[in-house]
Amino acid sequence: MTETDRRLPAASGSDGIETACAIVGAGPAGLMLGLLLARTGVNVTILERHADFLRDFRGDTIHPSTLDIIDELDLLEDLLKLPHTQAPRLHAEIGGRDVTIADFSRLPTKCRFIAFMPQWDFLDFLARQARELPNFKLLMSTEVIDLVKTGDRVTGLKARTPHGELMIRTPLVVGADGRHSVIRDKAELEVESFGSPSDVLWMKLTHQPDDPPYTMGHGGPRQGFVIVDRGDYWQCGYVVRKGSFAELKEQGLDAFRSAVAAVSPLPPDRVQEIRSWDDIYLLSIRIDRLKRWWKPGVLCIGDAAHAMSPIGGVGVNLAIQDAVAAANILAPVLGGSEPLEPYLATVEKRRLFPTKATQKIQLMMRRKRKQGDQKRTRQGPPRFMLTIARWPILSHLSGRLIGLGFRSEHLQAHLRPKKP
Repeated sequence: MTETDRRLPAASGSDGIETACAIVGAGPAGLMLGLLLARTGVNVTILERHADFLRDFRGDTIHPSTLDIIDELDLLEDLLKLPHTQAPRLHAEIGGRDVTIADFSRLPTKCRFIAFMPQWDFLDFLARQARELPNFKLLMSTEVIDLVKTGDRVTGLKARTPHGELMIRTPLVVGADGRHSVIRDKAELEVESFGSPSDVLWMKLTHQPDDPPYTMGHGGPRQGFVIVDRGDYWQCGYVVRKGSFAELKEQGLDAFRSAVAAVSPLPPDRVQEIRSWDDIYLLSIRIDRLKRWWKPGVLCIGDAAHAMSPIGGVGVNLAIQDAVAAANILAPVLGGSEPLEPYLATVEKRRLFPTKATQKIQLMMRRKRKQGDQKRTRQGPPRFMLTIARWPILSHLSGRLIGLGFRSEHLQAHLRPKKP
């Protein structure tokens, strides 16, 4: 396959679209993979079922290892011009005192902080960069109906658009469509679930000048409250027992406000801004992983391959790392005649260790229920926070695990911008 072959524009017409790679889901993993592949001349089509990126309470953390990738693309300066806040440390309230639970100041990276940026701004930034490339196509309001198979091989997909059904023919469908992935369901990829004892109820509360100087923190006697600075408002997460949201509703909104006020570091009257249950968004936490991430003609990455707990906001970072690894491995062969299966297996093998290691730590960090008692959790902060509070030097280790993860990916030469 020559460079000219890869740069041919994607064929389209009344009978559909032909592309070297169809990516389902315009989230962080999908857009990063699409951008990287398109930059090397691979014809890419991304399908996104929503009309825009504007959805609240998504993962808004951009980790140091992700910022390194943006820097390797020569886009870091432009990205950091967008409104964001920087967190060189993460904090928790333990025993009435503020404790640094993750310190990024010693990381071997250019940006020693987590950037908090509304995910719609980050996604729009990636989409703008990719749309400048002639072989990149982003189809919004396009929902996948089914996969197209020839024998046991996926050879395309069918989608529903505002203008009718669309057929896409492609040698590779990438499922980057999140923890409720249609692609992994349609491909009948087997999921191994590790469960979770908790859910998170997200809400917005206004940011006032005399509020605590947090960028991101955990508070309350059980560490049951997460608070993230969004500039003019706080994004707040109240951790509850799995499946208990309906019970909380039955107890009434006043009881819920009182429970939130008891663990929030904000003034108690601030919870009066929660005016109805419509102001609350339920995030059902789950940790799972595909037993195999691919079949002939299809690959899953990001949350579609491995749903993470929101602890540390690492899910977005792992999704980006998956995309970079996939681009490094697949860009040289997509559009050619070489069988893709060995390369799909290589992507999974490359990303399986960091995925398993991260999930193992997340499972170890869960509070354990007392045997035979499904409604109670161990009192007090998680054990790892108490350990860091006692030995502050460990905050640098946790900062490395959160900020970089177990295997940071970097752009190989064929993905990096050519120097003048």
